[in-house]
Amino acid sequence: MKKNRIAILAALVAAAFSVTVNAQDAKSPWPADAKVYIISPKSGETVSGPVTVLFGLKGLGVAPAGVEKAKTGHHHLLIDTKIPAELNETLIADKNHVHFGGGQTQATIELTPGQHTLQLLMGDHNHVPYNPPLASEVVTITVK
Repeated sequence: MKKNRIAILAALVAAAFSVTVNAQDAKSPWPADAKVYIISPKSGETVSGPVTVLFGLKGLGVAPAGVEKAKTGHHHLLIDTKIPAELNETLIADKNHVHFGGGQTQATIELTPGQHTLQLLMGDHNHVPYNPPLASEVVTITVK
């Protein structure tokens, strides 16, 4: 009876270890010190168009889409939208989800007059954000 309990316990520990290893292999987390932020414009600013957005990044490198390299990713600019609920899929590319798969660290964008929100979201070599996401704070600007 004691041998059966030990065998069952060993099987449970092995299964738990296997699940942990497989989850880590499927998706590597961003480095703990990684941070993405918008350098400019600052939240609360009133700006004229076109708007140049400067991207900031700490603890992580930038690599173009398609280049799979550890501790790198590329920027996506979310305009007037929130981080997608589903983080295990490729981000769509549209007027609210702008991809910078070339490894760009700034962009000049046209925005209509009025208030807009901007947020950066890092994606991997396949345009997939990690879960939890590495995202900047939301910057709210007014375009005159």
